[in-house]
Parts: sequence; structure tokens; C-alpha cells
Amino acid sequence: MDAPIPASPSTSPEGGVSKIARGGAGFLRATAALFFGGFSTFALLYSVQPLLPVFSRIFHVSPAVSSLSLSATTGVLAISMIAAGTISEILGRKRVMVASLAASSAATMLAAFSQDWTQLILLRALTGLALSGLPAVAMAYLGDEMDGKAIGLAMGLYVAGSGLGGLAGRLAVAVLADRGDWRLGILVVGAMGLASAGLLAIILPESRRFTPQRPNLRALWASLISHFADPGLRLLFLAAFLLMGGFVCVYNYIGYRLLEAPFSLSQTTIGLIFILYLAGTVSATAMGDLAGRFGRRRILWIAMAMMLAGVAATLPDNLIAIILGVALVTAGFFGAHSIASSWVGLRAEKAKAQASALYLFFYYLGSSVAGSAGGWFFSRAGWPGVAGWIGALACGALIVALRLARTPPPRHLANN
Repeated sequence: MDAPIPASPSTSPEGGVSKIARGGAGFLRATAALFFGGFSTFALLYSVQPLLPVFSRIFHVSPAVSSLSLSATTGVLAISMIAAGTISEILGRKRVMVASLAASSAATMLAAFSQDWTQLILLRALTGLALSGLPAVAMAYLGDEMDGKAIGLAMGLYVAGSGLGGLAGRLAVAVLADRGDWRLGILVVGAMGLASAGLLAIILPESRRFTPQRPNLRALWASLISHFADPGLRLLFLAAFLLMGGFVCVYNYIGYRLLEAPFSLSQTTIGLIFILYLAGTVSATAMGDLAGRFGRRRILWIAMAMMLAGVAATLPDNLIAIILGVALVTAGFFGAHSIASSWVGLRAEKAKAQASALYLFFYYLGSSVAGSAGGWFFSRAGWPGVAGWIGALACGALIVALRLARTPPPRHLANN
């Protein structure tokens, strides 16, 4: 059983403020606020994913170039997230999250009015820059405020919200694009993000176990480097890259495959495949809770093995097998991400926002780099090439999970 999270150096100096327990009013407010924060994060990030074939047609670009509408966002997000996590150590968690979500929503709405490919990519990159303050800081907030027995479920609900947001954003845009108005879809997603920012500002409890730090670049740099001294954190960072890289490739290029013979599906029908994100929503919550009760070491590798099995199921030209395979990949990915992301908050002894930012740096770097690389494989070998690339990433993630199971805990934890 994983040990409770000890007080971090960022907690109140008195040390007497209790953490948020599972099931109380504070737990409900915090998880509801961050559920919608995660919902909007993934909606803003991935609403363009079903539009990749549309962009290829309208702007006359290849699948790999079209994927830049997503990779530019996640790439800038990955780089700027480290700075955002550090800024939250100075300015506070809630303030950074609210400002981040509001600014990224505004940038998304502007992207709906792009006049050419260059404008669209620049605005998508700006969206990534603005959004960087929410994901890492949300993980750090949960690590600061949640009781050890509550964090698994809380992180699972946050990741579940991300899954539903990814579904809602993609599906709304896909349906509207099939009716000739992809711009309206992006505008709607941006408006949803603004509404969630308001909700976050109103109902998220203020931090009680966090004290803003004075700007000290030397100390912040030292704490950033210190995270790499923990072999468990290094493995979790690598897992984030591999997991997200493989997962984003599935949804980036499955639409291209299903548009072609023998399937020849419409854009709306293909958009319905994102309903499979519901499998991720259920898996994130269930696996996060199981990991909290039985130990992350015992559960993480199962989720990664599910991803690998799901990739293999997508290889035959059989629509039912493809749908089942994508569902299995989705469930495995969200379960693994729920476990790994909460594990980072547990293992990090100090500067939890920085540790979370590093995890998400590699997470979104995987989305950007491996996601674009998947387009290269698709152009040269079709879906079997993409599946082989995803399978290699999933195998790497499974090896990392098995290594994590044998990695000793840091000194400040007894069994983590």
C-alpha cells in the first residue's frame, strides 16, 4: 500500500492545516473545479485533431504538416510548462491556473478566424504557451492539498475530466466540420474554456498548505535539477513521453485510415470514434483508485500492457476490431497517466509544481515529437507503419513500468 504524502516544504509553516480528505465538501469542490479544468485543457488542446484531414484538404498540406496544428501547441506547451510550474511556486497555484485557462481560451477563439496556415499555427502555438499554467499546477495543487488516501481518486477524476473534454471538443468540431464550418467548432470550444475558467475561479478552494516562495533563481534551478536525482522520477518522465507519444498517434492518424477504402467513412462518423474516450474516463478513475489502494507498482504495468494489446487489434481491416483496439489503447493510456501523474506528486519531496511540470514537459514533448513522427510513418507505410511505431513506444513504456516496480522508494517515503 502506498504511503500518505508527507508535508512538502511548500506547506504552511505551522504544519497544522489538515489536508483535504476524501468525500468531504472541500474534496467535492476541488475535484469538481479541476474536473472542468481538465475538461477544458484537453478540449482546447485536441479539438483540432479530427480536423487534420480537413486541414490537409483546405490548406494543401501533408498529414505530417497538418499534424503541426496539434504538435505546435503541445511542443510550446511542453517547453513553457516548466516556467509555468516555477512561476506558480512564486505567485500561487489558483491564480496561475485561472489566468492560464482564460488566456488559452481567448487564443483558441482567435484561431477560429485564421486566414491562412501560418496564422493558424502561430495561434495554436500561442494557445500552448497560454495553457501551460494549468496542467502542471493542477497536479501540484492536488499533491499539496489532498490527503494520501484521496489523491489517487482525485487525480483519476481530474484525468477523467481531461478525457471527457477531449471527447467533447473533438466530437463537436468533427460534426461541425462535416457540415462545412470547422471555424465555428473551434470558437465553441474556446467559449467553453472561458466558462470553465470562471468556474475554476469561483469554486476551487484556495491553497491552505502552500506558501508562495520568494523569487530565487538559483534555488529554483537547484530544485529543478534535483528532481533528476530520483531514478523513479526519471523513469516516470520517460514513461510520460512514451505513453503520450503513442496515444496521440492513434487519434492523429486513425481518421486518415478510416476515410480511405475499405471503410470510406464520413467526417462525422469518424468523429464518433472519440466517444471511446469514455473508456479512458472510466479507466482513469478506476485505475487511479486501485493504485491508491493496492499500490502503483502493482497496477501501472497492466495499463501499459493494455495499450500494447489494443495497438495489435487495430491492424486487421475490420472496423469492429479497430474500434475495440482503440478503446483498449484509450483505457490503458488514461489509466497509466492517472497512476503515473499522481506518483510524481508522491515521489517529489519538494517543489512539486516543478516535478509535475517536468512530467508534463516530457508528456507533451512526446505528443509533439512522436505525434509528428507518426505522420512520417503513415506517409511511407500507411497504418501498419503507424501501428508499428505506436507498438514500439508502448513496449518501451511497459519496460519502464517494470523497472519502476523494482525501483526503491525515495528516503522520505516508506513504500512508494
